[in-house]
Amino acid sequence: MTGMADCNSCKTPMVQRLKLHKKSEDSVLVDATFYHSIISSLRYLVNMRPDMAYAVGIMSRFMEKPTSQHLTVVKQIMRYIRGTLDLGCYYTRTKKGASKLVGYSDSYLTGDVDDQKSTTRVAYFIGGNLVTWVSQKQKVMALSLCEAKYVAAITAACQGIWLNRLLADRRGQAEEEVVLKVDNKSAISLCKNLVHHDRSKHINTHYHFIRECVENGKIVVDYVTTEEQLADILTKLLGRVKFLEMRHKIEL
Repeated sequence: MTGMADCNSCKTPMVQRLKLHKKSEDSVLVDATFYHSIISSLRYLVNMRPDMAYAVGIMSRFMEKPTSQHLTVVKQIMRYIRGTLDLGCYYTRTKKGASKLVGYSDSYLTGDVDDQKSTTRVAYFIGGNLVTWVSQKQKVMALSLCEAKYVAAITAACQGIWLNRLLADRRGQAEEEVVLKVDNKSAISLCKNLVHHDRSKHINTHYHFIRECVENGKIVVDYVTTEEQLADILTKLLGRVKFLEMRHKIEL
């Protein structure tokens, strides 16, 4: 249907530093129904291919009035799939006592070039196995990288609390603390400090949920270097070398 069955493959789903707008003066609209059908299939595939989550998430923003440029980028994602048909999430049995829930949260400041809102990315692992991931645009306007990382950590906290309850119920055990890895020390300070900061006073109060989780011992927020931030592949466009490195780290 797409004419891509015999296409040449490529190494990454999107080109690094690519900036896409909803519409430009010289853009040509394409068949929206055709575009929707491709995006729907790609979004289904993302359930087992987190390496494509960011690219597919970006291209899903243009479903209303897709242009020829958007379709060209979508075709690159399909070319990437062509060369990586053997990839997917594989799960191995964890060692006894090594089944702790560990999450990573990250954000891309002003990731949307049209409304300047940032992008949240969350990944959770159990015993080293990637079990869930979230890739979504933030609903609030972050004024700094610290704020964007803080809002991302809150999304991760909500996901982690839900997963932890589910695991405890399935195992018939008490809930354990959730470890959340964040690569911004200022954002970590906001998560741990209950004092009302000038830099966070304009953030809606419900976004401070994570502070309560930290205070109650439900979540432990730890620092992780950018190089070891496993949600990085879900957050922004990476160069070929970095992309392949992060893909290997999440064990696809």
